[in-house]
Amino acid sequence: MKLKSIREVKHLTGKKVLLRVAYDVPLEEKGKSWIVVDDRRIAETLPTIKYLLKKRCRIVIVSWLGRPGGKVIEKYRLDPVAKKLSELLKKPVKKLNDCIGPKIFAEIQALKPGEIIMLENVRFYSAEEENSKMFAGLLAYGFDLIVFDAFAQAHRVHASTTGITKFLPTYAGFLVEKEINSLNQIIKKPKRPLVAIIGGAKISDKVAVLEELVKMADKILIGGGVANIFLKAIGVSVGHSYLQDNFIDQAKRKKVNFVKLARKIYQRHKNKIVLPTDFISANKMDQGALVEMVDAKQNQKINPRFMFLDIGPGTIARYLTEIKKAKTIFWNGPMGVFEINKFAFGTKKIAEAVARSQSVSVLGGGDTESVVKKYNLEGKFSYVSTGGGASLEFLAGRELPALKNIQKAR
Repeated sequence: MKLKSIREVKHLTGKKVLLRVAYDVPLEEKGKSWIVVDDRRIAETLPTIKYLLKKRCRIVIVSWLGRPGGKVIEKYRLDPVAKKLSELLKKPVKKLNDCIGPKIFAEIQALKPGEIIMLENVRFYSAEEENSKMFAGLLAYGFDLIVFDAFAQAHRVHASTTGITKFLPTYAGFLVEKEINSLNQIIKKPKRPLVAIIGGAKISDKVAVLEELVKMADKILIGGGVANIFLKAIGVSVGHSYLQDNFIDQAKRKKVNFVKLARKIYQRHKNKIVLPTDFISANKMDQGALVEMVDAKQNQKINPRFMFLDIGPGTIARYLTEIKKAKTIFWNGPMGVFEINKFAFGTKKIAEAVARSQSVSVLGGGDTESVVKKYNLEGKFSYVSTGGGASLEFLAGRELPALKNIQKAR
């Protein structure tokens, strides 16, 4: 995939640029305000922003944060994000309290070369996730061009991802270029065995692309909420475990039954897909929860009121053996509820094993980034992507909708 790069734009100086980023960062309440607790996704866009500032561009930043569901939710305002960006740039970043409308347009029109504005969370409007053409047009109105640097959200069909690119010339930012180049290490003649480790709770991002990912991987190790879907699909009782049986993609207007899909994938690729055989179950997600070990090999069944919250020691041992044999590893998503120490052991052992490995190791996803940070494993992997679902889709050979209009003609 070759993209039209911001580097190629001639006469960029002084242009009014709509910069689409993925500042969906974790926030924490401190006193009466919210602060950014992990600024990596912001920091990764600094090369693009500094390049635009060097060209004296007028920069307007647009992003979403969280899932406010088309409503204004105070904790999802982008004020702390603008403050953190300002700190990193050592330059003022003016935050506006809306993303469209006459007042916003007036502020954008008054913008001077070298100045930066950040618009409010676009997901405060339901039109964003509906991919409204009118909403996209209002976001793009008055700009000279778009720079797309939101790789982590490139797989979403939203007004501010795919919609805006239909109104103006759009170019890839430096982060998007870096992501594509790094992920291509896995796609183009990877060293084998290629082992994919897939976990986490965002089932809608993962089960569907596994159908393609399984074709290129030699082994896929499954954990977290994704494992629950596969276990249910093959008839293993999962009790009260987290499940996302069905998913309705509003933008693509289609419904997916993940249990049926998981069953089909597993039946076709039993030799590649490795599922947990023992588990740590508990009656609640809490450090003080009642815990029981469940070993499916011994025909043990989960208490119907309990939930699977981590993989067990037998599964860990098997997964570590596969990781040790791997020459290329792609890891997306934790093996359990690692945020609670009682259910973090499986994720910790997997993370340490991948970090020790001499293989090419590429990680993706916000939770996976958090695991790396929690266990002080920064710098021990070949590449840590800012995009979880997007990296999965790309590796599975699927088109990232937001990049469609910035691909170079072959």
